[in-house]
Amino acid sequence: RRGEMAKSTQLIDNEVFRAYATYTAIVLLKMMLMSLITAYFRITRKAFVNPEDTASFGKGESAKKYLRTDPDVERVRRGHLNDLENIVPFVGIGLLYALSGPELSTALLHFRIFAGARILHTFAYLIPLPQPGRGLSWAVGYSVTFSMAYKVLKTAWLL
Repeated sequence: RRGEMAKSTQLIDNEVFRAYATYTAIVLLKMMLMSLITAYFRITRKAFVNPEDTASFGKGESAKKYLRTDPDVERVRRGHLNDLENIVPFVGIGLLYALSGPELSTALLHFRIFAGARILHTFAYLIPLPQPGRGLSWAVGYSVTFSMAYKVLKTAWLL
């Protein structure tokens, strides 16, 4: 059994896999940061969705005014949801792509462009930047994931 485990840990010796692991960690950490930003906006805007979250602002009727939506909180939440819709597929498809044997330079290009596009998308959402900035950054990241998926399918099914 130890021999099998040692074989699976050899992935870390693969430069493409290390690049994948690095950029996946970056975008996942960025996505996790969105949770903290949401919490920050909820607290500073005093806009909560759960009654127990308002306990530090009062009890009963006085706390009910904090059970509300806030446009800034909702904007951050939409950005976080967009991360979930785009980063999760990248993680899965990116892993398959990394295992499909791409050239390191091509893989790095894919991973770097995706990470950069998602970071730009977050800034475009939070600042907010005028369109088409947010839309273009989304499209670039989405296109990268499709490009990797095509390579995986081409390699696996000989398309």
